[in-house]
Amino acid sequence: MSFQAPSLHISALFIHVILFVTGKNVTFVAKVDSSQLLRKPNMKWLKGKWMDLGSKAGKHLQFKETYDRNTKIYTYEMTIVKVVDGDAGGYRCEVTSKDKCDSCTFDISVEDAGEDAGELDFSGLLKKRERKQKEEPEINVDVWEILKNAKPCDYEKIAFEYGITDLRGMLKRLKKMKKVEPKKSDAFLKKLDPAYSVEKGKKIQLSVELADPNAQVKWLRNGQEIKPSAKYDPLYLFVLNFSLSVRYIFESVGGIRKLTINKCTLADDAAYECVVGEEKSFTEVFVQEPPVTITKMLDDVHVVVGEKVEFEVEVSDEGANVKWMKDGVELSRDGKYRFKKDGTKHWLIINEATTEDIGTYYVYTSGGESKGELDVEEKELEVLQSIADLTLKAAEQAVFKCEVSDEKVTGKWFKDGVEVIPSDRIKMTHIGRTHKLVIDDVKPEDAGDYTFVPDGYALSLSAKLNFLGKSFFFFFFYQILNFKPPKIHLDTTGSFVNKNTIIVVAGNKLRFDVDITGDPPPTVCWKKGDTVRACWQIHDVCMMQELSEAEGRVRVETRKNLSCFVIEGAERADEGLYHITVTNPAGEDKADVMVKIVDVPDPPENVKCTGVGEDSASIQWDPPTFDGGVPVKGYLMERKKKGSSRWTKLNFDIYESTTYEAKKMIEGVLYEMRVFAVNGIGMSQPSASSKPFMPIAPTSEPTRLTVEDVTDGTCALKWLPPERIGAGGIDGYIIEYCVEGATEWVQANETPVEKNSYRVRGLPVGEKMLFRVTAVNIAGRSPPAVMAQAVTIREIVERPKIRLPRELRTKYIKRVGEKVNLVIPFQGKPRPVVTWLKDGAPLDTKLVNIRTSDVDTILFIRQAAREHSGQYTLSVQIENMEDKVNLEIQIVDKPGPPIAVTVTDVWGFNAALEWKPPKDNGNCEITGYTIQKADLKTKEWFTVLEHNRRPSCTVSDLVMGNEYTFRVFSENICGMSDDAGISKNTAAIAKTGTYILPYKEKDMCSSPKFITPLMDRSVIAGYSAAISCAVRGYPKPKIIWMKNKMIIGEDPKYLMQNNQGVLTLNIRKPSLFDGGKYTCKAINDLGEDEVECKLVVRGTYGQKSPSSPVCNNV
Repeated sequence: MSFQAPSLHISALFIHVILFVTGKNVTFVAKVDSSQLLRKPNMKWLKGKWMDLGSKAGKHLQFKETYDRNTKIYTYEMTIVKVVDGDAGGYRCEVTSKDKCDSCTFDISVEDAGEDAGELDFSGLLKKRERKQKEEPEINVDVWEILKNAKPCDYEKIAFEYGITDLRGMLKRLKKMKKVEPKKSDAFLKKLDPAYSVEKGKKIQLSVELADPNAQVKWLRNGQEIKPSAKYDPLYLFVLNFSLSVRYIFESVGGIRKLTINKCTLADDAAYECVVGEEKSFTEVFVQEPPVTITKMLDDVHVVVGEKVEFEVEVSDEGANVKWMKDGVELSRDGKYRFKKDGTKHWLIINEATTEDIGTYYVYTSGGESKGELDVEEKELEVLQSIADLTLKAAEQAVFKCEVSDEKVTGKWFKDGVEVIPSDRIKMTHIGRTHKLVIDDVKPEDAGDYTFVPDGYALSLSAKLNFLGKSFFFFFFYQILNFKPPKIHLDTTGSFVNKNTIIVVAGNKLRFDVDITGDPPPTVCWKKGDTVRACWQIHDVCMMQELSEAEGRVRVETRKNLSCFVIEGAERADEGLYHITVTNPAGEDKADVMVKIVDVPDPPENVKCTGVGEDSASIQWDPPTFDGGVPVKGYLMERKKKGSSRWTKLNFDIYESTTYEAKKMIEGVLYEMRVFAVNGIGMSQPSASSKPFMPIAPTSEPTRLTVEDVTDGTCALKWLPPERIGAGGIDGYIIEYCVEGATEWVQANETPVEKNSYRVRGLPVGEKMLFRVTAVNIAGRSPPAVMAQAVTIREIVERPKIRLPRELRTKYIKRVGEKVNLVIPFQGKPRPVVTWLKDGAPLDTKLVNIRTSDVDTILFIRQAAREHSGQYTLSVQIENMEDKVNLEIQIVDKPGPPIAVTVTDVWGFNAALEWKPPKDNGNCEITGYTIQKADLKTKEWFTVLEHNRRPSCTVSDLVMGNEYTFRVFSENICGMSDDAGISKNTAAIAKTGTYILPYKEKDMCSSPKFITPLMDRSVIAGYSAAISCAVRGYPKPKIIWMKNKMIIGEDPKYLMQNNQGVLTLNIRKPSLFDGGKYTCKAINDLGEDEVECKLVVRGTYGQKSPSSPVCNNV
């Protein structure tokens, strides 16, 4: 059995195609990527060109289909069990999805099947028999082409001839294959596309073109007509460029009709129709929902048993759904887990955490995932206030009180190991964190040891109740008859760690009982150093003295033959040597007690990161300055991401060293560390957080290390950055070299170079050298990129070649005063000799600056002048090899005025002018002339011709009775000449048909007189305004504008114009302060005249006009 490799066609929907042959079974596996498909693809298995194998499924043919939701890949399998001769032939699988399709073909041939072909394989026997009878090659006949061209009455005959048994399937496929020419539409010139695709939230536009521009259309969505909003007119929406936020917008431009859908939602995924009369155009709109990504990842959570746990994640879309999983199992609302959503934020909430909740929690969206670790510790119960011993007399009330850290903790009370039962006299209360046992009317049988045991914790709190029942007078009489010297009895077997030394944990209660004997009762005096703490005489009645300096925190309790020194909440200041002195008439006794206060240590200091790796960091710190009086056992470390408030424990067992390597960190993320010190008493406060640090790793080796240039003693290298750089970036590169065959590498550069090229100097000439380059960043050096072959250090001769830029291959033109900067690259090795010539002579470096490098030469002129024009020659020479180029530089300027401007002829209303070109053409061709005329009366110039190419012209439309003079400007590429050539004679236009009287000059002189006055105006602030008047007078009067009798002058806010005696003052965007009286004065030698007006500037809403004296007087 053999097979031919599969082949793909049309479009690449198949991503993986495999053919398995196991024993006598054949399995064909095809995988289809559906991530870009809108619907599930359809798969067909075919044999030959027509046989659909889907209906042949059974024991011999087996089909299987699977789908992976994570990768969105469909897997299709077809298995042929126990292949027989009849299974030989060509096979094809086709996958289709809307407007996409793909196919794959393969062939199977069966050889020497023998008895395994089965007893009932008649097709195999027939095929063998046919092969024996016919040895002619089989002709590949396309049955479908025959059927398409045949008549329907011949279908059955053709099917029988070619062995087609499934007539119904044949007719279905034939119907699909026949192409029916679409009927030409009378209403539509262009119909809708078959389908449209748009992302959710984006805009889509459906467009058709009608044959009749005046035809009315209807738009339908799923058969329902879409009507425009009654609030907005479609034409008005079109004028506003669709700025209004409406869902559907209709446009009509000529014969084109458009439907625009703004901000598409999933509800817009539907079938749409455009109806014109009886004709319709159909399409489908598919709205794709963009993948939802995670913008804020999950953080690790560390809590104790019973605390609330919240995992928070933030996604990119407010309407997105997320899926929560724990250790691969999806979580649901079963009472234990709660899900909360607010906009783009989602929470997973566990109200009371237990150790069973420890694990990894995942959150999935359609476009991403995130995970976070939950660590739950057993909760430790702290004793905030312990039980105090009581000494009471009969009928008094005994109150035992303790306080623990958890309000929910319950407990039981015991007396001498027996549980206390509440009664009318004995009451037990539990309020918040406080537990009380109250015994009213104390009796002798109530004396004993009382213990409180919290439920669920291996902890107990104990205290003693002492009962006093002897008569005071009897006791005093007994003491008088038995005088004895005082004696202090220290019990060194209890709290004493060694002789006369007591160790107390800071914050705990110290109760030191001292037995004292003596008759009469001695006086006891407590001292710390030279300070008297308490002094009293013992009686048979218990006495207590509180010290005002400590507000009762340090006190002494006394009863018969017993002195109790008590410190509530021991502090470091209470440490020291205490003296006890007892005296009575029979004598005196003394004793010393050393009290040592131990505490948790101070926090460690100077926590810092000493080194980082790809996912690790080395942390170092200094031990605490005070160890609490007890040696430090070790340390606990925590870390957190910068910006987060949740710390994660790194070790649960005590770590003894002051250096630690933190692992399992994310490269490129900033972390902070803190350390706790632990001794026999407890754990210190956390240290100050370390400076933020980032785990990073060295980069990969640089790529494509090549030689760029080699000279005698130097070698230029270049390379590309590493493929993997990481979060640490690149600080530079280190270049090393060694002689071929040697092992010692020499560093070429002292400091890392930032560029991707470097020239190594000082190399031995003629030696073969190896080079390597290493990338350097904060994490260290990368693996080196080594050159595969050695490089021989010797000069390479390269023929000189000038690479002239395209713009310099023609004449280079610049204006006078402009900058000239020409950069001309060249090549050649060794470095060529560059020579510049101007018009065949050496270049004057005082006029032109030349700068030359290894690869180019620069000609620089700061301010071009006419003398810089000419032909420049650049020569590049290496030994006897040379390359030359010529540059033509032309510096141009404005031309001079034309000369000899003459009126050559006057006829009718026309005048003929002639002139000669200017002497100075500006070093370039004259492109034209501009001609102006002026009436001798007004002497105002008007342009009559522009860009006239010839040195002559005819001026027409002159006014009869006037005499004219002319002037001519010359033009080139720089513009018009600054001066003009004025005609030597004038052109007088005589009146036709009338007798010309002798000219008698009339005296036209007159004083200025305003023929149109200024008018009062009221304008709005911010809108430009103008005031106008008209004046006459000869000689031409001088015009002066004033505001409030002050000359305006050259203020850029005002523009003053005079057009044939019409005077205009333009005020640009007046403000409230521009209001007032404006005056226009005209002055000549014969007199003067003036007019004035009032200008009121109205402010916009909310503005007040400033008080103006002029305005108030008007």
